[in-house]
Amino acid sequence: MDYIAARQGQILVKGKDNFNISCEKKSEAGSVSQRACVFCGSRVVLYPVADALHLVHGPIGCAVYTWDIRGALSSGPELHRNSFSTDLREKQVIYGGEKKLYESLIELIDRHEPKAAFVYSTCIIGIIGDDVNAVCKKVSQEKGIPVLPVHSEGFKGTKKDGYKAACEALFSLIGHGNIDNVSPVSINILGEFNLAGEAWMIQEYYKRMGVEVVAVMTGDGRVERIARSHGAVLNVVQCSGSMTYLAELMKEKYGIPYIRVSYFGIEDMAEALYDVAEHFSDYPEIRQKTEELVADELSELLPQLTAFRNDLEGKKAAIYVGGAFKAFSLIKALKHLGMTVVIAGSQTGNKKDYEMLQDLCEPGTIIVDDSNPLELSKFVKETGADLFIGGVKERPIAMKMGLGFVDHNHERKIALAGFKGMYNFAVEVHASVMSPIWNLRKEVL
Repeated sequence: MDYIAARQGQILVKGKDNFNISCEKKSEAGSVSQRACVFCGSRVVLYPVADALHLVHGPIGCAVYTWDIRGALSSGPELHRNSFSTDLREKQVIYGGEKKLYESLIELIDRHEPKAAFVYSTCIIGIIGDDVNAVCKKVSQEKGIPVLPVHSEGFKGTKKDGYKAACEALFSLIGHGNIDNVSPVSINILGEFNLAGEAWMIQEYYKRMGVEVVAVMTGDGRVERIARSHGAVLNVVQCSGSMTYLAELMKEKYGIPYIRVSYFGIEDMAEALYDVAEHFSDYPEIRQKTEELVADELSELLPQLTAFRNDLEGKKAAIYVGGAFKAFSLIKALKHLGMTVVIAGSQTGNKKDYEMLQDLCEPGTIIVDDSNPLELSKFVKETGADLFIGGVKERPIAMKMGLGFVDHNHERKIALAGFKGMYNFAVEVHASVMSPIWNLRKEVL
């Protein structure tokens, strides 16, 4: 296949190509990258804060990024499920949108009484130059709640820049809450968004271990919990692509160390719990409770996986996800089902991530950074993959290529984290790969 010349260094075949993959660079013009925009990056991180107002400052079209793109569940308020926009028109684009932003904030805060407000700047705001900071500061003083600008103007970068803007907004909330009653055995969970209730499952594990979770950022999020998160002893980062920057900020200002974990798959889920137990090694009972928890969960899970493995042994999978850390877990999880990964890629992986991917993958695996639909379709054809695991933008590729698909991103309604999630994942993979519809594929294509 002929690739865009500038992308040659972002694609390698393990065992064939002997170079370090090129990554952490802007997408090439004409590549039609699978990456999302800056605004989307900030939106998916902050949206699960359920008692906050989320106002999109821009044209109404940008408000299409609603709760539906990340169905984060809430145990209480559901203000986050509303999509508010300043609905800028030609008049505001010419004369400025600050007045409309101010009036929108005042009306919405009076009507909904949120604990805080996030104001997302879109592409057009970066062009017309509205002073969003000044408007937010004025409204915050008048209404007595945090009103936080999120500088997610799309033209300034990629989804990763949106993550950074979201982290900066969250960081401005942290440090204002009372931490008198925070346990000396306590953590924050960063980068867990409570899709299908996953944050609740993970919190239950830590509760069984005797560890207090001060705040989850941002699944089932509350402004008050975030404000006191600086009282936790350890930050546990699940989605490293989106939240490592916030963990670094908290480490620098509050001295809170952090660890990277994954809650997907058997080994990584268990390791995530053991790593926290290890951090609190002065409390040996936590280690003991962790061992009991993992043993209990595996005694139930492992026999259940045997039947799936019998059918899936030798099948081939393609993985293309946002952060590479998730790809690590998926490769390990698929091995438990007897499957081989033939394509592994991510939108935002760094050099160390791709070194790790090469270590985990078998020779012949295509490893790719910041790919596009044309490349991914070609890779599927070349490798004969039976399954594609990705997100909403990869789904059409799988459907058009006539192979099974498993959604492992924002829109899914099934919990895939934790030990229970590994069972759900096996059910999903088995149902997709073994569907009889694929027997008709050759007749149709």
